[in-house]
Amino acid sequence: MNWELLLWLLVLCALLLLLVQLLRFLRADGDLTLLWAEWQGRRPENGNLKEKDILVLPLDLTDTGSHEAATKAVLQEFGRIDILVNNGGMSQRSLCMDTSLDVYRKLIELNYLGTVSLTKCVLPHMIERKQGKIVTVNSILGIISVPLSIGYCASKHALRGFFNGLRTELATYPGIIVSNICPGPVQSNIVENSLAGEVTKTIGNNGDQSHKMTTSRCVRLMLISMANDLKEVWISEQPFLLVTYLWQYMPTWAWWITNKMGKKRIENFKSGVDADSSYFKIFKTKHD
Repeated sequence: MNWELLLWLLVLCALLLLLVQLLRFLRADGDLTLLWAEWQGRRPENGNLKEKDILVLPLDLTDTGSHEAATKAVLQEFGRIDILVNNGGMSQRSLCMDTSLDVYRKLIELNYLGTVSLTKCVLPHMIERKQGKIVTVNSILGIISVPLSIGYCASKHALRGFFNGLRTELATYPGIIVSNICPGPVQSNIVENSLAGEVTKTIGNNGDQSHKMTTSRCVRLMLISMANDLKEVWISEQPFLLVTYLWQYMPTWAWWITNKMGKKRIENFKSGVDADSSYFKIFKTKHD
């Protein structure tokens, strides 16, 4: 056997594998661990809910005094809480110099403290049973930071720090899973309901959302992450997925790219279009 030829073949195979993975990554809409779980992991179970299985309770995350009563109502109805999905929150679209301190205060009270309060109400029950799942819908902006939404970014960074720390405190309870789910831009009403510099003002317009991930795809990937007990997942199309990886592993490059993207984000906002639209259009034009 020609060992030199064999070595070259192995190198060629490795390069081809690297190229395939790169092409897959350019088309990816989730982090590599999540996409592996989608391919080879457990599938979300199909439910068969009936009316008796559903209880709808009004809840104000900022009214932390009501969270204990809501938790007791659920336990009285069903006897246990298997999963807590923290999915309440609000965003922001305004520059720091144009933003009231009350806006930052509301974002922290709603996005962060409200979620922490509800989690603390449910946690004792899960500790008693030694099992349960606490799933928090965070954001890619809980990892990276961008202009126009710095109050939102701060609240999401706080959530990530809290739940990563909580996970370590619960290390002696392996049956309690703490998951951070970090979506990027997804089709929803979050932009329309975003605060616009004052707590009494919202953007009031979603604009064109065709460039964003569909809600159904995001939900599918969220369910996969829950089924496979993933600790943190990133759900986003390019280029934000790539930027998130850079923030995690190459922060110097990430700062440079984010500064460039940030300028364009502000320009988009001031011209009345969705702040992130141009990134997707440019990327899809190059890779479609």
